[in-house]
Amino acid sequence: MADIAVAHVTTPFVSAYPWVAGFGAKYTNPATLPGSNGRALRFSKAGTDIAMGTLSTPFVSAYPWATGFGTKYSNPATLPVNNVNGVVFSPSGADIVTTHLSNPFTSAYPWTTGVGFGTKYANPATLPSSTSDGLRFSPSGADLAISHTSGVNISVYPWSAGFGAKYANPATAPAGTGTDAAFLPSGADLAVAHDATPFVSVYPWASGFGTKYANPATLPGGKGLSVMFSPSGADIAIGHELTPFASVYPWAAGFGAKYANPATLPAADCDDVVFSSSGADIAFATPNNPFIDAYPWAAGFGTKYANPATLPAGAARGIHITSDTSTGQFYYRWRGRTA
Repeated sequence: MADIAVAHVTTPFVSAYPWVAGFGAKYTNPATLPGSNGRALRFSKAGTDIAMGTLSTPFVSAYPWATGFGTKYSNPATLPVNNVNGVVFSPSGADIVTTHLSNPFTSAYPWTTGVGFGTKYANPATLPSSTSDGLRFSPSGADLAISHTSGVNISVYPWSAGFGAKYANPATAPAGTGTDAAFLPSGADLAVAHDATPFVSVYPWASGFGTKYANPATLPGGKGLSVMFSPSGADIAIGHELTPFASVYPWAAGFGAKYANPATLPAADCDDVVFSSSGADIAFATPNNPFIDAYPWAAGFGTKYANPATLPAGAARGIHITSDTSTGQFYYRWRGRTA
């Protein structure tokens, strides 16, 4: 059995459920709630901890996880400066990194299960150029990608218990605000979702950007909000604004022909997308009721799963499944929404 959790904008700001090809009964809320509107959510790879980013202080809250929330960890001694838009654990579980609204746009800490946050790492020598949203470790944990709202819209750094010197920018930058990034599970490609056509850009990755792959023949329907490779690397999913809200393609060092839309579309813009670790399910977080839509996946969408008996309390901004084994593939990205 796995667990699935969503971050949302209304108290209790997080909702979590058992997951076995469908939703179980909602877990009890944490005794100490996150600070406010849920903006970010991530389980550690081992599934022993869960971290959330929020709109107000302390901006990041973390809890032990064992089929339910444990007692909240102490806040980091140096808090992120404001709204945490993204949060991720390193694949080893030894580090936790956040992105946020204002300079330095990212804050990173050592992490120890059972202890919590260590002393904040030094900022990168070359900061992301603006408000930072999505962030993702490469599967090996050797690189960290951060999407942001201006400049080349993506910054990637070597990572070894801290930020290395920023890699050179891609020759062809993503178009418009970068909203998300995802490494192929092999680490050989890096995808970036962004808010201007073609809405997604993918590059070969080998400690640096290769030449951008050709765009998909059928573009996503609107601004790219989230991107995810399946655990096998055989498919790539983009959550976006405008119907059909999600577009999924075969992937083999390039886009195949877009899969048919699900018979029941997601309720609205797909702010986050997640595959289960087996690749047998796909789920989306949306701002409209029922706030979470999940489907069987087998090189195409199956019939939508029943909604959870107790829905998330408001617009869902992120989604994650504990049994993930794809090294850092799932986390939350903020979309610049005001609620």
